[in-house]
Amino acid sequence: MAYRSRTSTIHFTMSRTLVIGDIHGGLKALTQLEERAKVTTEDQLIFLGDYVDGWSESAQVMEHIMQLAAKQSCIFIKGNHDALCEEWLRSGKQDRTWLMHGGIATVESYATVDAVTKLAHLNFLEQMKLFHIDARNRLFIHAGFTSMHGPQQEFYSTNFTWDRTLWEMAITMDKRIKKDSLLFPRRLKLYEEIYIGHTPTVNYDVSVPMQGCNVWNVDTGAAFTGPLTMMDVDTKQFWQSDPVKDLYPAEMGRNK
Repeated sequence: MAYRSRTSTIHFTMSRTLVIGDIHGGLKALTQLEERAKVTTEDQLIFLGDYVDGWSESAQVMEHIMQLAAKQSCIFIKGNHDALCEEWLRSGKQDRTWLMHGGIATVESYATVDAVTKLAHLNFLEQMKLFHIDARNRLFIHAGFTSMHGPQQEFYSTNFTWDRTLWEMAITMDKRIKKDSLLFPRRLKLYEEIYIGHTPTVNYDVSVPMQGCNVWNVDTGAAFTGPLTMMDVDTKQFWQSDPVKDLYPAEMGRNK
């Protein structure tokens, strides 16, 4: 009996760890990024927070990321805007400052959302992490921390969503100071790398991710005039949406 050998081609899909900057209600930008980066269910997605407040699809962004969580590995960091939205969903109270900084668009996006869905979104927000440290000692956090011992020892948890001193320190550091130097900030030495959002790079007239020391800022100003960004944390390759304002031409976002 003759045997005929058969060969087959096996396709291996390499999983990636992809970090995503502040979305601010720009669902069109997020889905555009997923297509451009060819995101698969094998990829781990780490979102740095601020899913809401800005463009008109905050409730829809929340629904979309919940669907992503159901089919692949996702880590959701809570941002300051998410904390404000969470409080509104819980109490119904509309903080005036929040409304002036993107909250109005979020409230309007929930106008046709039923009570059951709102409760599901509230529960999802409540379960978000304030920071994440991976197996390679990389920290993912929305804003920053001030403790010299790391976020686990932070006295005020609001620093996780509001602090800007970590980024300001990293971006102004003399590049000649190496990590093994006594002059290198202790906070930054704690981690191999730190990934943040919160402070738009467009504030520095830059619309791509910025690096200061071992800190990567992935908030490229999607709420304002910039694009939304997704970065592969291992290769540093990144993908960007169109400027989000171009995807919502009839809206102002947070450009008010």
